[in-house]
This record gives sequence, structure tokens and C-alpha cells, in this order.
Amino acid sequence: MWGFEAEPEFQKKLDWVDRFVGEEVEPLDVLFHKDQCYNPGNEALWAIMAPLKKKVREQGLWACHLPNHLGGDGWGQLHLAQLNQILGRSYFAPSVFGTAAPDTGNAEILAHFGTEKQKAMYLRPLLDGDIVSCFSMTEPQAGADPRMFNCRARRQADGSWRLNGEKWYSSNACWAEFIIVMAITDPEAPIHEGATMFVVPRDRAGVNIVRNVGLFDEMPGTGIEAYLRYEDVVLSDDDILGNVNEAFKIAQFRLGGGRIHHAMRTIGLASKAFEMTCERVLSRESQGELLAEKQIIQEKISNVWMGIEQLRLFVMQTAWKIDKYNDYKKVRKDISAAKILTERVLTNTVNTAIHIHGSLGITNEMPFGDMLYMGFIMGLADGPTEVHQVTVAKQVLRDYKGIDDLFPSQHVLKTVAAAREKYKDYLHLSGPKSRWVEYLEEEEQA
Repeated sequence: MWGFEAEPEFQKKLDWVDRFVGEEVEPLDVLFHKDQCYNPGNEALWAIMAPLKKKVREQGLWACHLPNHLGGDGWGQLHLAQLNQILGRSYFAPSVFGTAAPDTGNAEILAHFGTEKQKAMYLRPLLDGDIVSCFSMTEPQAGADPRMFNCRARRQADGSWRLNGEKWYSSNACWAEFIIVMAITDPEAPIHEGATMFVVPRDRAGVNIVRNVGLFDEMPGTGIEAYLRYEDVVLSDDDILGNVNEAFKIAQFRLGGGRIHHAMRTIGLASKAFEMTCERVLSRESQGELLAEKQIIQEKISNVWMGIEQLRLFVMQTAWKIDKYNDYKKVRKDISAAKILTERVLTNTVNTAIHIHGSLGITNEMPFGDMLYMGFIMGLADGPTEVHQVTVAKQVLRDYKGIDDLFPSQHVLKTVAAAREKYKDYLHLSGPKSRWVEYLEEEEQA
């Protein structure tokens, strides 16, 4: 049974991680653009990260999202949640610890669904931190509705496949060694029965980057979110991940883990913004007193702190459930709820931090811009908030049922009548009773 503190053995590791990230990894956030953690061509950065990764391995904390038999140092989701809350403080920490998205999700599905050949070719070097990968699922015309996908892989007479179509927001494709592509293989079947995953080498003929798309503050052509066009890409059955027409099952397995891992890391990022806010209100004065002494500021501090703690506890409980059931489907509602809360808590925390820092908060001399649009990204990545709200509502309502009656089951007249019937042998005794009891008795006697 999990309590509210880590076991002594693991707490020692968490203490080490906290010091290590603060002293060795966070400085990278101000030396390199955050996207560079995926760029194997950045010699300076990768030379710095190599010995850091070695230290992580020596601590038995490398690729903790995977269990030992699948190639990681896995401690389970609950321990991973505790670890990721620290790693979320730095954009580079997940790469140093072998837990950076999208590589974590890609490693998971390769480990669970890949062939031995695919594991040797792609999973091993991915887990070793030697390469990066890409997940190519979203399409420019489809948004969050996979039923509108039209990127197609067609079986040929010689048994091979031809892949054609476009994909959008395929992160890190420019640096990836391979791309996992979801393509329609049976257009007559529903999407959850008619799509297949393919593992495609990035340098295969016909894999073309239309352009790399940047985020808000990035210059044109400098982003890493690729707009891809697949033009007559030749594939074989050896490139299939899992079985034909089972892509949706694999995607849901991948995205379940990805969503909760994002939530874990977001706690760390939100906590960092909150710490900066607390420092600010204890350092600045206005109208003769510290900002921290003003009630409106105190209200903001308390609200932000409660939001982070609520997210932390909810994520920890969800991680515990994942470990317990070992089945993302059974925790689908909880994961979706964590995904929703992640966006809300991070954007509110950072927005408060910006406001309290005043004009300094909106400048590029503070890190809040990157933090804020990470909140926006959390509202869209792995499915928009609105889709997850629908999922939560549907899952919650399965545990309830309606009634075939004009008035609700808790209508007072009903509950009083039932209670009177249950304890009718005692109600004649003296003593004050509910006015409703007296009212019904009067109505019966009238």
C-alpha cells in the first residue's frame, strides 16, 4: 500500500536526482534552445549530456518508464511519477534520464509490439540514447478526429505496401532515425479496425518534409514540428508494428502512458514557476509593504498552491492505479482527467507568475513564455481537452443509472416515506422529529 512518502531506498535516489538536476542539468536550459535536446548533430550539447547520462545509468534510473525485462530501469509508474516531478523542472532532464517524449511512447510500443528485428534495429539504440524518433499520426485535415484520416498504405501485387499521404505536427522528424506512421490499410472498416502502424526509416525514399513548423516565438523554418508528405514509400511486412489493422489499439496503449507522463512532468514545471512567484512576492514592496502581505496576493498564492497539490495527488493516485491494474484501459478516465488538469494548473500557475512579476514577467528575460505555451500544448497534445472531457463524462456516467419516475430518487417526500417505513416501530416514541415527518403525518390524517 502506498503512503505519502517514498520508501527510504527510493527517497535517497530522489534526493540525488533533485541535486543532480538542479546543479548539472538545469544550466542547460539557458545554454541551448530546448529543442536541441533532440538534435544528435549538436556536438557541444551531446558531449555535455553523455557523461550526465552515464551518471544516471550508474544510479539505476535510466529509462524508468520501461521495466527491466523490456530494457529500462523501471521502478513502476508510481515511482516514475515521483521522479518525473523533478525532471519536469528542466527541458533537458527527460533526455538525460532517457524518458523524453516522444521517444518514451515509441520505445514502449516497440518493446511491447515490435519484432525482435525491430527491437534490435530501433529500440536498442533508442534506449541507449544514441538516436531519436518520431511519431506520425495527426493529419492536417483531420484534427482530433481519426475517422477523417486518409494517409493510406495499399497492399501491392508483390506483397509490398505503398504509403501515400500527409501528416502534421510530426515532432522531431528532422532529426529522427525512424518514424512510426499510422496509415489506413482497410478504408472500408471503422478506424479502430482499419489502420496499421509502420516503422519507417527516416531516410527511406518518398519520406519528405514539406516544412518544419515552429511555435509562437520561433523563426520560420526553425521549428521541429514537421509537416510530412509520404509519396509512394515502399514498405514491407517487416515494417509493420504489431499486426495489420491494429494501429488504433497500439496508439491507445502509447497515448495512455504519454498523457500521464506529461502530467507528471508538468507538476515539476508548475512548481518551478510557483517557486519563482513566491520569491517575487517576498522580495518586492508596493505601497509600503511586501507583496506577500497583500490579501489579493495571498489569495493568488493559496489558489496556485492548492491547484498544484491537487494535481500532484491526483497524478500519484492515477500512477498507483496503473501499477495496480497494469492496464491503461482500466484507468482511462483517470488519465484523461489528469490530462485536463495538467493544462489548467500549468496555465493558471504561469499566468499568475507573469502577472505578479509585472512587465518583467512578459519579457524574454524571464522563462515564463516557454512555460505558458507548454500549458497550451498540454491542452492539445495527445488529444484536446474537450475530447478528454467527453471521455471522463462517459466513463463517470457508466457507474450511474437513471430512474423511470417523475421525481428524483432523493426527492425528500420519497426518502422520508422510506425512512418512516423502515423505523415505523419507533416513531411513536417521544422526541423531536423532522418537520417532514410531522407534515406527512398531518397530510395522512387530513
